[in-house]
Amino acid sequence: MSKPFDLEERTYLFARDCRLYIKKLPKTISNLEDGKQLVRSSGSVGANYIEANEKLGDKDFLFRAKISRKEAKESKYWIRLLQDLNPELTDLSIPLLEESEELRKILSTIIT
Repeated sequence: MSKPFDLEERTYLFARDCRLYIKKLPKTISNLEDGKQLVRSSGSVGANYIEANEKLGDKDFLFRAKISRKEAKESKYWIRLLQDLNPELTDLSIPLLEESEELRKILSTIIT
C-alpha cells in the first residue's frame, strides 16, 4: 500500500496507527504509561506539522517543524521500548518504527 503524499494526512495516519497498536498491548502498568507517552508524542508530530503550515512567519515554521521532528524521534523511542517489552507484537511495531524514522527524515529535509 502506498503512503499518502500529503504529510498532514500521513502524520494523522501515523498517530492513528500508534493508537491502534496501543489498543492491542497487554494491560500492564508499564504498557499503560509508555502507551500514554506514545499517544502524546505521535499525535504531536501531526499537530505541530499542521501548526507549521499555518505559520506566522519563517521562524515560526522552522520552530514548529523542529518540534514535529523531535516528537517523531520521541515516538520512535516509545515504540522501541514497547516492542522490546512486547515481542509478540513485533509485526505491528516494526512498521511504526519505520514510519517514525521516515517522518523524521522528511521533516529534517523540510527543515534544511
